[in-house]
Amino acid sequence: MAAVFLVLGMTGCASNDEANEVSVGYFNNVTHPQALYMKAQKTLEESLGADKKVSWTAFNAGPAEVEALFSGDIDIGYIGPVPAVSANVKSGGDVVILSGSSSGGAILVKHPDADIESVEDLDGKTVAIPQIGNTQHLSLLKLLEENGLKPVTEGGTVTVSAVANADVANMMERGDIDAALVPEPWGATLLQNGAELLLDYDEFYMEGKYNVAVVVVRKEFMEENPEVVEKFLAEHEAATKAINDDKETALTIINEELKSATGKALSEDIISESFDRIGVSAELNQESVLDFAQISKDQDFIDELPDEASLFVE
Repeated sequence: MAAVFLVLGMTGCASNDEANEVSVGYFNNVTHPQALYMKAQKTLEESLGADKKVSWTAFNAGPAEVEALFSGDIDIGYIGPVPAVSANVKSGGDVVILSGSSSGGAILVKHPDADIESVEDLDGKTVAIPQIGNTQHLSLLKLLEENGLKPVTEGGTVTVSAVANADVANMMERGDIDAALVPEPWGATLLQNGAELLLDYDEFYMEGKYNVAVVVVRKEFMEENPEVVEKFLAEHEAATKAINDDKETALTIINEELKSATGKALSEDIISESFDRIGVSAELNQESVLDFAQISKDQDFIDELPDEASLFVE
């Protein structure tokens, strides 16, 4: 964080141009735990003081959050590494990755009656992912490639189907899909509903150490509001420490925030199992982000690779 602060100090200083409001984007999902914890505890509001207003905006998907970054509706965002890379490339470096947030947090499950014992057995099967072009989709594409398979759209034999996380269980029960690569808490929920684990979070990509969520910031906002970004980073790291130091208390706080925002809390066993697969850390695995960038380009989701110097805040 000291290195980031140095950069912030070099790119700008507190002035009358500083914004009176900071807008933070996030998902109401356990893979964005620091955002949920900070919002519930109002730690960022306390750190910035009464003269700074903090607004929190929840998104359901990365593309919508990216558009909000482009329009300036949000300044800082918790988001998946794939849309983060896309935002950086499409903005010409105006959206940069500030920090890591969480890692792992996804599993590959199968229908209990499906004749699938290994990834090779996905040949001829239908596999659900949450969204075309998201982190789980690209993870699946890489997994298929490593096992000599391709999706139907590339002349292969695996049908890859985008299915909303909330609908996967019903589609699997009906037999419309054979397997699914989904993030938590949907993975734990599917297992509870009878699905069977094919690959755990640490078995299909980088031993689960890949970033599943990162923090991005608009470069202009960062340069004009270095003290705000510095305080945000301090609270982000403090939330990370609080979650890891006392997970039981933190999960209660996070679950209550989920209930407040969505009207429904997760069961204790689901949220607990989910966090067994999620690494909560502000550290950024640049290798995994750059790997996702290469897959994104290979799959034509971006036209060019990002410039590393403009992608990460060092």
